[in-house]
Amino acid sequence: MTLGTRAAGNPPASGAGDVETREDGFAAALDRRPGRHWLLHSDGRRSPLPVGRWHGPPEPASRAVVARCAGPTLDVGCGPGRLTLALTRAGHTAVGVDVSAQAVRLTRRRGAVAVHRDVFAPLPGEGRWAHVLLMDGNIGIGGDPVALLGRCRELVRPGGTVIVELEPPGLGLWRGRSSLASLSADGEMRRGGAFNWARLDAVAVHEVAAVAGMVVPEVFRAGRRWFGELAVPVRPWAPSGRAGR
Repeated sequence: MTLGTRAAGNPPASGAGDVETREDGFAAALDRRPGRHWLLHSDGRRSPLPVGRWHGPPEPASRAVVARCAGPTLDVGCGPGRLTLALTRAGHTAVGVDVSAQAVRLTRRRGAVAVHRDVFAPLPGEGRWAHVLLMDGNIGIGGDPVALLGRCRELVRPGGTVIVELEPPGLGLWRGRSSLASLSADGEMRRGGAFNWARLDAVAVHEVAAVAGMVVPEVFRAGRRWFGELAVPVRPWAPSGRAGR
């Protein structure tokens, strides 16, 4: 999944009965056929989904992330697997994780390893991963970045990192409900059911990480995209309170 900037123009409204499951909706967004896809958020923002990018080779920003990985890496919300495959080709043990069966099929078809699983379910190699990736807006999974980062803490080994794609400074932390809207090339509009989602920017990540028991040694840019590299501090950790909206 990828979150971008506000879409230019509004997607057409869908009919009241056009409801899909979350998994089926994301499968529709993974379709390579011509069409347009958005995430519609309950705060009124619309995020276009760059589906073509997901199916292509790793772009410079993704290559910069792969270059920071130096061991076994778990790609959470792997989509069609471009990063999972890039990690594998770089010589790392890499496994993609996605709730969409279609995403897992596409990743495996590319020649990479993926499991059809929720990140909060039991996963292979818990506590032994060198890195966990949350790219393309996947910090939004579940609508609670603190809980998601806390889960990632359980997955990485001592000294491991979580690399997170972030929104540019200015958004802060947003939590709410989102849904997928897809417009096919022949004009058919489909809208999925709502699910919990979140957005997190390159400033608010410091507070959210602290609440989750992590520190942010570095926030960096690659082109127009922002990322944070998070780590578990060496000192003993105690919860610092819950980050606000």
